[in-house]
Amino acid sequence: MPRTRKAGFETSAPEKSCTDKNCPFHGQLKVRGNQFIGRVVSDKMQHTVIVEWISTKYIPKYERYKKVRTKLTAHNPTCINAIEGDLVRIGECRPLSKTKNFVVINVIGKLEKYALEKEALEEGKKHKAEKTKEEVKPQKAAAEEKEE
Repeated sequence: MPRTRKAGFETSAPEKSCTDKNCPFHGQLKVRGNQFIGRVVSDKMQHTVIVEWISTKYIPKYERYKKVRTKLTAHNPTCINAIEGDLVRIGECRPLSKTKNFVVINVIGKLEKYALEKEALEEGKKHKAEKTKEEVKPQKAAAEEKEE
């Protein structure tokens, strides 16, 4: 069993162990620099998650704020195994690939609201698809009448 080491930040090591060399707890990866908290939007890639968070930026000309959405790819070690909808903390590390410069440090919790948002989005897409099918049928019927 590989030895766990202190990874350079204040969090406890996960209960599961792994043989991932890019794990900050069981491998040789050092975490340094920025740390962010965000939600996992996608976990479809192998050992990679897309983390998103929303912040506000002040626009002085209009004296208003605008929402800014940031998306980053992060390495997902097998001992942590964050899934879609989780609230996670990610830390900066050396470049692991062309776009991956962060690693998931720990899973903070589950977002209940995220599942409802995703379900509503899918329902809206389904409703929109049904609506377009209904609009296409009368157009085809009108085109057939013109031909006769």
